[in-house]
Amino acid sequence: MAVVLEKLKDETYPIVKWVGGKRQLMFELIKNMLKKYNRYFEPFIGGGALFFELQPNNAYISDTNEELINLYQVVRDNVNELIKDLKKHKITKEYFMEIRNIDRTQEYQNWSDIQKASRFIYLNRTCFNGLYRVNSKGEFNVPFGNYKNPRIVDENNLLNCSELLKNTDIECADFSQILSKVKKGDFVYFDPPYVPLNATSSFTSYTKDGFDLDMQIKLRDVCDELDNKGVKFLLSNSDTKLVNELYENYNIKRVFATRAINANPDGRGKITEVLVRNY
Repeated sequence: MAVVLEKLKDETYPIVKWVGGKRQLMFELIKNMLKKYNRYFEPFIGGGALFFELQPNNAYISDTNEELINLYQVVRDNVNELIKDLKKHKITKEYFMEIRNIDRTQEYQNWSDIQKASRFIYLNRTCFNGLYRVNSKGEFNVPFGNYKNPRIVDENNLLNCSELLKNTDIECADFSQILSKVKKGDFVYFDPPYVPLNATSSFTSYTKDGFDLDMQIKLRDVCDELDNKGVKFLLSNSDTKLVNELYENYNIKRVFATRAINANPDGRGKITEVLVRNY
């Protein structure tokens, strides 16, 4: 069995900021984790806060966001070339708009994976609130963040992340595809797009297809299959009637979290979320 915490010598942390990132809930997540498991799976990797905290030595991560998965693959396989490309970027609104809107052109299709990963980090560090949001055509549409000194080239962390990712299978895939890969003794952490608390708090546009009620039900069904296989899982979601009903057969724990992404300022601040587990 693999020990959970086998840290790299230097601190390693998420490469990108991500809506719903779990750094603020890390204490609760670690407290509710299994202490030992064979292989670590995280099929909604997003910013990967828990993954980078645990630094598992045998892992599988995935997401349906092609740009995000390309970034992780480039960091793993071509980190030095990525760092070199990141040093080319400028911090001006005009340059930001040029880089942001390049995905509206045919030229972007000819960009290398390294160039696309470099653009991803640049936009993440310079756009408003570090959001990743696309329109129905899959085009990035977050405005300029107007930050004075964003850190575009975080060289030491990128090198550390590259070492960690070398022990990791990385796929652009639907979360249900882990069912053909997991085995008894493995551990799965799910951090899906949350069920919205109300009409203004929904934020699922990190892919052009979104994440609807049918997908939430499909995710619960995947959890049921994992449970039948003897695979342990931990899942985060919002503390709503729907989530509590979907997972009523499992262990549900309420934890406090801070939400910042909400069109209504009254909907931000400390709220309860749930951790669901089958152990």
